[in-house]
Amino acid sequence: MPLNRILVADDEESIRWVLSKALKQKGFSVDLAHDGRHALELIKDNCYDLAILDIKMPGITGLDLLDKVRELKNDLLVVIMTAEASMKNAVEAMKRGAYDYITKPFDLDVIDAIIEKVAKARDIAGQVTTLKQELKERYQVEKNIVGNSPAMQEVYKTIGKVAVSDVTILIQGESGTGKELVARAVHFNSERLGKPFVAINCAAIPRDLLESELFGSEKGAFTGAGERKQGKFEQANHGTLFLDEIGDMPLDLQAKILRVLQEQEVTRIGGNQNIAVDVRIVAATNQSLVEKVRQKEFREDLYYRLNVVPIMLAPLRERREDIADLAAYFLTRSCTEMAVAPKRLSEDALTLLKAYSWPGNVRELENAIKRAVILSNDPLLTALDFGGLLLQAQEIKQAGGSQETSLEELIDQKLRSCMNGIEQLDKGDIHAMVLEQVERPLIRLVLEKCRWNQVKAADILGINRNTLRKKILELQIEMKRG
Repeated sequence: MPLNRILVADDEESIRWVLSKALKQKGFSVDLAHDGRHALELIKDNCYDLAILDIKMPGITGLDLLDKVRELKNDLLVVIMTAEASMKNAVEAMKRGAYDYITKPFDLDVIDAIIEKVAKARDIAGQVTTLKQELKERYQVEKNIVGNSPAMQEVYKTIGKVAVSDVTILIQGESGTGKELVARAVHFNSERLGKPFVAINCAAIPRDLLESELFGSEKGAFTGAGERKQGKFEQANHGTLFLDEIGDMPLDLQAKILRVLQEQEVTRIGGNQNIAVDVRIVAATNQSLVEKVRQKEFREDLYYRLNVVPIMLAPLRERREDIADLAAYFLTRSCTEMAVAPKRLSEDALTLLKAYSWPGNVRELENAIKRAVILSNDPLLTALDFGGLLLQAQEIKQAGGSQETSLEELIDQKLRSCMNGIEQLDKGDIHAMVLEQVERPLIRLVLEKCRWNQVKAADILGINRNTLRKKILELQIEMKRG
């Protein structure tokens, strides 16, 4: 919470002039009021970090104005000036909530000391507020990241390994997979906890505004720049800056981001002062930056600067084992947020949710659960409450002109997505691995249909009972009573 804007209220013009000149030389923005009523109007209409008020002014005294400040803006720090260094004035000023008081005539060194003291107090107060908020958010973030699939376990491991360092991280994944949640988890588990976490979506802000949002601007730098503005880099100083959808950033801004990463300093638009910043960068994209580099749409040197530690977030269709846990979590949260009686999912509803492809990923699942909670009056949500998913899937299929997908085509698609990293697999284990992953759900499904009758299941599968029993043990299929 930096100290930027100060109000000075005194009926003596010489005092106003001296304080204004001294404070402006130190870079502060200063407003002046010639009496208490004028000061009150300025306080109502503006945001100040500090008010220096004379104790005796026409209209409203400094002490009465102090009372009104406590009612209007309790976080505004007030220093009272008095020409009478009496105990009564000092005690009364502090009783009414003044941060400090000074006596006239005063030396400017005293003002400097007061300003430094106020700045430290605001900084400490800001750190405490930020820490409280971030501890609360950390709990929410860690509670909101749901999933125990192998893909999510790898994400958790990576967060644990890199959070305490300051390496730059690039999070890649489709829209709706939870990239910002992962970025926040990195920040809240790092040494920068208690410092700012600042997020900006590079795709959501027009190019002309994005530069000033990132780097800040000086007063008069462009039309509409009525005052100095801090950019996201300055706001995130000593903390973490999350650059979401960085693949959409224009090339000329990419060059400036690269310079900040190299030099650890920024220059506001319209300014000539280099401002040092200590910021950890976490970037995210739903695009292939490698492909954008190949097409000359993304700087290769920036890509390598960002991609020090990559975190890949798998789409929901590739970690279907997390759907049940995610659905249960969103169901509980939606019922709580909407103040409705607890609801639960039927087996057919859960089967539908697991079978759906979720092109919008976790965000789409959350919205589907929320919509069902709103529209259904029953405590049990069935597949009928998610009928919209079937319609959406049909519309997507018709729009694409696709026909019904065969089992062989589905298996082929799944194998292709699973074998992107085939060079990392041990030689000779692919056949066994694929057979096991196909056999287990097949045998389990047939057993379920036969109400766990092994003789009937073996007959349907076309194998003898001893072979089936051996498969059940090898594949660790949990048997249930029929």
